[in-house]
Amino acid sequence: MKFFVTGVGGQLGHDVIKELAKRGYESVGSDIQPIYSGVSDDSAVTMMHYIQLDITDKKAVEKVITEVKPDAVIHCAAWTAVDMAEDDDKVEKVRAINAGGTQNIANVCKKLDCKLTYISTDYVFDGQGTEPWKPDCKDYKPLNVYGQTKLEGELAVSNTLDKYFIVRIAWVFGLNGKNFIKTMINVGKACDTVRVVYDQIGTPTYTLDLARLLVDMNGTEKYGYYHVTNEGGYISWYDFAVEIYRQYGLKTNIIPVTTEEYGLSKANRPFNSRMDKSKLVEAGFELLPTWKDAVSRYLKEEQL
Repeated sequence: MKFFVTGVGGQLGHDVIKELAKRGYESVGSDIQPIYSGVSDDSAVTMMHYIQLDITDKKAVEKVITEVKPDAVIHCAAWTAVDMAEDDDKVEKVRAINAGGTQNIANVCKKLDCKLTYISTDYVFDGQGTEPWKPDCKDYKPLNVYGQTKLEGELAVSNTLDKYFIVRIAWVFGLNGKNFIKTMINVGKACDTVRVVYDQIGTPTYTLDLARLLVDMNGTEKYGYYHVTNEGGYISWYDFAVEIYRQYGLKTNIIPVTTEEYGLSKANRPFNSRMDKSKLVEAGFELLPTWKDAVSRYLKEEQL
């Protein structure tokens, strides 16, 4: 199989390229930067065939992907700055990337009859209640611009294609980019005390583990919606921070606070990010390792 991967300058796209190379697949990576701007921690990344691509440019998307002629596209590119997406002067740009860009890619995949994997988010739901969200639930009520535009991207894929995987993830961390673990360690080194919310519940997702599953999926025709996070149960951001500091060896005091008490976020965030992953088991896919194990492996590889 030949793969085309968008967003290789980000956490997930970077790891997808590495995983494809490990398995001997041919792949082409793209992002908006003129040259690859992520970490070069692997020969597969440094040797990657890279193409600059603005996914909001319909003609460019059609030209580039048509010339590559992939069997599958793994679409990791997105606007992910959740709070900044709420700025009035950013909303249309966010929509152009998350919805319009995805539609551009879906249109070419339809023309080429190739598979498309779209990476989505728990933010397409309103995050109320305590029941885990099922992947085929259609009770969409996004709380913010990011969630709304990612939902629009989902609909662009499902309304255009039959051969698609829509994979919702949450609380993502990986080597190539900013994430909660890096932030907490940097803050923990600089401060005696940190405040972390305890009323938002979910499970982290390590991009290295997720990349393996995405490649597994693309070796099948088990299309549809899936929810993917690491195993290990549902936790709060406070629980996550406690474990990060425990494993790293930081003695920083962590104070649990409510989202309202924290009060620094511009965008509304879901309280309930519990994801039902039973469909993965039903489809015969291997579940991801536990999040604590993922944190341990990440810290060893990151060497923060």
